[in-house]
Amino acid sequence: KREGHKWFVVLTAEQDRPQPLPATGSVAGIDVGIAHFLADSNGAFVPNPCHGRRGAAKLQVAQQVLARFPRRKAKDRTANHRRAVDKVAQLHGKVRRQRLDHAHKTALSLVRAHDFIAHEDLKIRNMNKAPAPRPDPGQAGAFLANGAAAKAGLNTSIHDAGWGVFLTILHAKAESAGREVIAVDPRNTSRTCPECGHTAKENRPTQEKFHCLSCGHTAHADTVGATNVLRAGLVRRNANPA
Repeated sequence: KREGHKWFVVLTAEQDRPQPLPATGSVAGIDVGIAHFLADSNGAFVPNPCHGRRGAAKLQVAQQVLARFPRRKAKDRTANHRRAVDKVAQLHGKVRRQRLDHAHKTALSLVRAHDFIAHEDLKIRNMNKAPAPRPDPGQAGAFLANGAAAKAGLNTSIHDAGWGVFLTILHAKAESAGREVIAVDPRNTSRTCPECGHTAKENRPTQEKFHCLSCGHTAHADTVGATNVLRAGLVRRNANPA
């Protein structure tokens, strides 16, 4: 395949039966996020590299340069116009490859360390939807604030994290390594106390802090979410034995 002026060779090999990795006896639940790329049920965190955010300044400059040229077909572009197009494509390609590389390495680390991995069954496309407009009942043609600007920033962060690509790669690597990966319902995973089972929105006073109002248990909210994801995954596995 060709990306810009670079060519890449893609090889596909078929295997009758993948060679499974040796059993580790370890299980884990993971909770993907933005502040951290993911947290696991053992209390470990994988930092979010934010490749898109780190390359945003260079991409913005390149896009501004490209915007100065009128829209034309490729055969009608000047040499400077073609260079501007190639620069934007090059920067997009670099971020895409960085994101893919991070997803592969993170998934491989999880698959090597754990026999069973549970994660949230996220509907990422629905999470990226823009909020509906709020018409102002007191003024015709006017609209109330609906948090669209903040939601746009969140959508950018979700896209930059690349959860969908990572989970797809995780399932593929787990299958080839003889590991088991299960997706579970994400509702209330970060609001339910893993110690007493009390569920309330107030149990999570901040993005990172979890404090159970019933038993007083405190922990990092993402670790709590990963723990509850693991428990739900084990319940689902035991209910549907292979």
